[in-house]
Amino acid sequence: MNGLQQIDTLIEAKWIIPIEPAEVVLNQHAIAIDKGIIQDILPASEASLRYQAKQTITLNDHALIPGLINLHTHAAMTLMRGFADDIPLMAWLNQRIWPTENQHVNAQFVLDGTQLACAEMIKGGVTCFNDMYFFPKSCAEAAIGSGMRAAIGMVVIDFPTAYASDADDYLAKGLDLRDQYQHPLLSFCFAPHAPYTVSDKTFRNILTYAEQLDTPIHTHLHETQDEIRISLESTGMRPIERLQQLGLLSPNLIAVHMTHLTDHEIKLVHQYGCSIAHCPSSNMKLASGLAPVAPVLNQGINVGLGTDGAASNNRLDMFEEMRLAALLAKATSGRADALPAHQALKMATLNGANALGLGEITGSLIRGKAADITAVDFTGLNLAPCYDPASHLVYTASREQVSHVWVNGRMLLHEKELMTLNPVELQYRTAYWQERIAATSKN
Repeated sequence: MNGLQQIDTLIEAKWIIPIEPAEVVLNQHAIAIDKGIIQDILPASEASLRYQAKQTITLNDHALIPGLINLHTHAAMTLMRGFADDIPLMAWLNQRIWPTENQHVNAQFVLDGTQLACAEMIKGGVTCFNDMYFFPKSCAEAAIGSGMRAAIGMVVIDFPTAYASDADDYLAKGLDLRDQYQHPLLSFCFAPHAPYTVSDKTFRNILTYAEQLDTPIHTHLHETQDEIRISLESTGMRPIERLQQLGLLSPNLIAVHMTHLTDHEIKLVHQYGCSIAHCPSSNMKLASGLAPVAPVLNQGINVGLGTDGAASNNRLDMFEEMRLAALLAKATSGRADALPAHQALKMATLNGANALGLGEITGSLIRGKAADITAVDFTGLNLAPCYDPASHLVYTASREQVSHVWVNGRMLLHEKELMTLNPVELQYRTAYWQERIAATSKN
């Protein structure tokens, strides 16, 4: 045993799909982890000759992938899952969601709802999420408590809520929160809701801070035809043109949805190096449209995947988003080779990390990166036979096959059991909010 390198954890698996290098599948390999960092990836037969681990986990029928990254969600809205279904976006917002939020959303609501979301995401192999919602301090606390990595949205909107009185108040509270939380698993994004709820003045203020702090800006953009029509009527410009004139188009912009884009606008996104958060389930459920993903990818634009909130999806299921993204790209482009499986996996991992400025920390399984890892169990008749594990992960497997999850080397899910969150307590808190919302709703 002398001469062996001491490490915390060794995970051996049938397959490892590291994402970097691209389109690689490693057979019978192991990941060596120490102090939360990947030290090595090597054949399992060599691992025991080089490392002495405090714990060795052998997963003989599993694939290891980077933890999935949910590039756009409103985590606390899990508490409104199924509450306002089968309604177009603007009616959904104006008639159901915003009135309900005005009555019920407070710091405790966001804490409870985000904890519920974290549980769902961990069980589905998600290790990092990019959030946009009120009372972001509660979101940060929930993420830290669950052990997940999170990009906390410093939300801004030009009307008062229980959280803030005006745009300046939203910004001040977001910046104070950023200063308070220097946690290794947390990062921050400015999160102006959308062009139709944020003024030019507010966008300019956000841009000034974002440039000073080198912080991403995360906003809904070109989600519906109504949004574009409203912008044309009020400003004479399409929303993306307005943001271009304001100076917001840059590599720091994460544009969510981008369902309605002209060829010129796709080239504009590429020119400025913006990232797109593609949310196929939400786009379809709200009948917002089908994003032109194949042309966007052909331009080399960085596209990640998001679930949106559970009030409009109704699942925080990144396996479903990968599958839908791949299938829709093929159907809308008429090309079966549009968005192949390895590219869908990259969209759900490294592309999301790069959009958030976290690509040097997470998003792929390579030496020196954080051990953010998801294990998928390939036993079971519904996954047999398996000729290509990458293809299976996108087209065959589901989140129910996720067996283990690590963030920064810490196990959050073991044999499908949550390690950091109490399911019984989550059920109790969820039932409490369901009763309150149901009692005041006009179903």
